[in-house]
Amino acid sequence: MADLADSPLWILAVSFAVLWLCGLLGAWLSRQLLEDDAERENLHIVLPASLTLLGLIIGFTFSMAISRYDQRKMYEEGEANAIGTEHARAGLLASGDPQALRSALETYLEQRIAFFDERDRRELPRIATLTEETEQKLWALIETAARSQRDPLMALVTSGMNDVLNSQSYTQAAWRNRIPRSAWALMGLIAMICNVMLGYSARRLARRSLRLAILPFIVAIAFFLVADIDSPRGGIIHVSPQNLMSLAADLQ
Repeated sequence: MADLADSPLWILAVSFAVLWLCGLLGAWLSRQLLEDDAERENLHIVLPASLTLLGLIIGFTFSMAISRYDQRKMYEEGEANAIGTEHARAGLLASGDPQALRSALETYLEQRIAFFDERDRRELPRIATLTEETEQKLWALIETAARSQRDPLMALVTSGMNDVLNSQSYTQAAWRNRIPRSAWALMGLIAMICNVMLGYSARRLARRSLRLAILPFIVAIAFFLVADIDSPRGGIIHVSPQNLMSLAADLQ
């Protein structure tokens, strides 16, 4: 489910096919099982309530995806602010090499932009390794300067570097914060049951299977939108590192 949720187009295709088949299954059951009109009328009461419940669940899940997307955008802005502040504070170093620290921060900035822009998951381990090496170099530069410069200015520079490293951890945590698999499974199960009841209750629609594809198509589009916003790298909606790229342009 995790891999499928990272491919919104697959979510669209698979959910549409499965839900349409569920509608056709309900239509087949309607022809096989003979019930009187009174029993069928009860189903017409349950079906709207079930569809309303499905709509509410999709709406709440969409809200969860939006909040996670906004969180990723917020932490991208936080990273840009932390790197820019530390780049400016590097000039406060009375010992060590301020230019070396600034150069390492600029390299780190390029790697963070690559992390946001990269869509090929096979490249992510390489970017992560380079980023970790640069973080170690940044902290080593701070440690070297702190041994010979112990004053409030050095504490300010050290605090800024701590913010840079922490902001990267916050971003990683936000990108891992996804809609739970169980939520996807339960939402899909409710959608399947609703389509079975729709096919079962519609005698006339049972003869025109194309009409039974309307609700599955609408629900599949909703699933696609939720998965697209929830997936940091899949689909067409992504968090663009606008603040990081603006900072890189300013530093150049």
